[in-house]
Amino acid sequence: MFQRVQPILPTIALLGLIVYFVFHGLTGERGLLLSSQRQMILNARSEELGDLRKRRVDLEARARLLRDNSLSADLLEERARSLLGFADPKDYVIRTKP
Repeated sequence: MFQRVQPILPTIALLGLIVYFVFHGLTGERGLLLSSQRQMILNARSEELGDLRKRRVDLEARARLLRDNSLSADLLEERARSLLGFADPKDYVIRTKP
C-alpha cells in the first residue's frame, strides 16, 4: 500500500504547503482580508499625527518667545503670574469658585 502512495507524497506535501501559505496570505496578520482594517488604523493615526504636529509647532513658537535672545516680556510675565499665583497691585482680582 505504501508503494502505491509513495509517488504522490511530494505532490501532497507541495499542495499542503501551497494551502498553508495561501491561507495565511489571506487571513494572517498582514493578509489581504485585513487591508481595510489596516487602512482605517492608518487614517486615524495620520489624523493624530497632524494634530500632534500642529501642537508641536505651537509649543515651539511659545518656547521661542521665552528664549534669551527674543524674550517676550508679556509672555514671561503671564507665565510667572499663572505659575506663582501673583497679581500686580494695580490689577483687579475677581475670585470665583472652582
